[in-house]
Amino acid sequence: MSAVARVLLVDDDAELAATVGEYLREDGFAPEWAASAEAALRLRAERAYDILVLDVMMPGENGLELLKRLRRETDTPILMLTARAEELDKVLGLELGADDYLAKPFHLRELAARLRAILRRPLVRSEPEILRVGRLILNRRRLTAEVAGVPAPLTTAEFMVLEALARTAGRMKSRGDLAEEALGRPLTAYDRSIDTHVSNVRRKLGPDAGLQIRSIRGQGYLLAEDGVRG
Repeated sequence: MSAVARVLLVDDDAELAATVGEYLREDGFAPEWAASAEAALRLRAERAYDILVLDVMMPGENGLELLKRLRRETDTPILMLTARAEELDKVLGLELGADDYLAKPFHLRELAARLRAILRRPLVRSEPEILRVGRLILNRRRLTAEVAGVPAPLTTAEFMVLEALARTAGRMKSRGDLAEEALGRPLTAYDRSIDTHVSNVRRKLGPDAGLQIRSIRGQGYLLAEDGVRG
């Protein structure tokens, strides 16, 4: 992350973009705006950004389609803006690799806080660089995961969820604690972000990891090696 975080807001609402851009600029960010997926891709080809903010509902190529495209070529953190009622968009965005989402209408202070929380994730700990659990190796500096020497393509949010579980392997961690540690924010009512990230991690680790992420009904999750009772 650069000293001043470069933010690309992709939203076809010019009035909203101007308001958000002014607030973020005054709050210490360096925001830029793209009114379409095509414009966003052109800007990304010209310069680097620390984080992207994508609106789901855009004419032409929508935010989810753009997210899917971006995740094939970059691991830059991405925050999705969704309509408050569109729960499917929120879950689908996380499944496609978004780091977090924020429902419209939102408070500008909340947006800035979410951006800072996402950008702060790689810097939150001063623990050993390598963490091993069974066949799993996590590199905290590079934010990479390997299973038996094979890279697991985790997003930043997914890595942070797995890292939080790995640090307390064999012990249950509540969904609220996971949200605080991995997403940098409290868990809200009806918020399925953690559950979706855990589902993605399970799928990406695959059957050769020798690990299970167990669901503790109504409480949280536990990372355990196969054959080890937790």
